[in-house]
Amino acid sequence: MTLTERLEPDRIVFPKLGIDISVDETAFSLFGFEIKWYGLIIAFGMLLAMIYGFSQMKKYGIDTDRAMDVVIGGIIGGLIGARAYYVIMKWEDYSSDWKSIFNFRTGGLAIYGGIIGAIAVGGLVAKLRKVKFLPLLDVCSIGFLLGQGIGRWGNFTNQEAFGYNTSDSIFGMSGGKIQEWIINASSNTANPEDITSMSWNIPVHPCFLYESAWCILGFILFALFAKKIRRFDGQVFLMYAGWYGLGRFFIEGLRTDSLIIGTLRVSQVLAAVCVITSVILLIIFSLKVKRMGDEYVLYCNTKESINLINKKYNNITEQSETKFTDSDKDSEINESEENMEYIDNSEDEIENEISEDFNKNEGEN
Repeated sequence: MTLTERLEPDRIVFPKLGIDISVDETAFSLFGFEIKWYGLIIAFGMLLAMIYGFSQMKKYGIDTDRAMDVVIGGIIGGLIGARAYYVIMKWEDYSSDWKSIFNFRTGGLAIYGGIIGAIAVGGLVAKLRKVKFLPLLDVCSIGFLLGQGIGRWGNFTNQEAFGYNTSDSIFGMSGGKIQEWIINASSNTANPEDITSMSWNIPVHPCFLYESAWCILGFILFALFAKKIRRFDGQVFLMYAGWYGLGRFFIEGLRTDSLIIGTLRVSQVLAAVCVITSVILLIIFSLKVKRMGDEYVLYCNTKESINLINKKYNNITEQSETKFTDSDKDSEINESEENMEYIDNSEDEIENEISEDFNKNEGEN
């Protein structure tokens, strides 16, 4: 399928789906500062991931108060790592303008750098706050999938993370900025032949959509079955690494904007490493836990975890029970006094009725 016209920069179309919309990458301006959809969508994905994670932490035996510090540290480390990884791989684009390194709003975050940064900083904070890191990684990895699945739509608003031309895919898309990129890239003889041979008037693979769907599917499956299949701490995280790596390996092969060293797509190599490593470690630890039998206990079932959770619950209960204000006490006292007054009045009325009946009977006699 071919497109017959050049599109406006903000226009995005999915020809076979009949979708034709305009998306401004700027959501709104605040005091003259442009807020991009890219950043807002990623922040929204992080928020939902955190909400899910904290709602599940008790089941993994983790104290949410301590975990909050670890998660905040992980987010900061993740953002720094994601940006640093991307800038290093694209240094020629930033070497002449170092200020642009700090401009997160228009894109330029690499997921692998984000994961490395989040684990490094989060692991350090977990050690300082005495939080068991492996069960925390298990619950957070499921949240990662949700956050990544949503965050990828930031690429949609920027018209990035797309692939080569496709006439077959029902999800084939095009956009004004995509067409402009193809025209400029195809005229640059320094680019590989598979890019210079691309056509601006043919839809491209929406790789962001493929990855988003893969992550959301993983989130649903892991959220439903993680508790049933989890046999050791860290298992879900290893499964996450394998799941994400498997999807990313194939999707990365379709992308036109891969970070490349020599002839190798860096993300594709890392994806393959993640899959192979996770499978090997899953086999090793599964066999080890099987040999240990009943000797191995998940952290959430240990005395340490149970006491930690119970202690927190008891503290909350004690605080709620002792949280009476003076007005509450006065109200209880007033209510008691009113009840006593009511009882006294009732007794007087009964005595008066008895006296009246007695006098009436005397008169009749």
